[in-house]
Amino acid sequence: MSGHSHWATIKHDKSVQDAKRGQAFTKVARLISVAARKGGGDPADNPTLRKAIEKAREVKMGNDLIERAIKRATGGDKDAQQLIELKLEGYGPGGVGYLVEALTDNKNRT
Repeated sequence: MSGHSHWATIKHDKSVQDAKRGQAFTKVARLISVAARKGGGDPADNPTLRKAIEKAREVKMGNDLIERAIKRATGGDKDAQQLIELKLEGYGPGGVGYLVEALTDNKNRT
């Protein structure tokens, strides 16, 4: 992998960990955004948002990132990406029914 360089080994390991952490943060931030948009930005009044914040703390997401996700969802940020939650139904092989819950920014593409 890196040969003799201790720093190169650390760099490779850290890049893998950072990529996993970034994916987890993105997923949780989207959950927070959807929950805040549906039930408001106050976790005391919104149990779905409270649970999403608990998940964010489990992956060690910072308070400033959590607050930014809530602000983006409630309209405090002009550059906010509007995400839509959809439920799609379909039938697969053998007549098996599928119910898919999706989170998207473009329902036509989904």
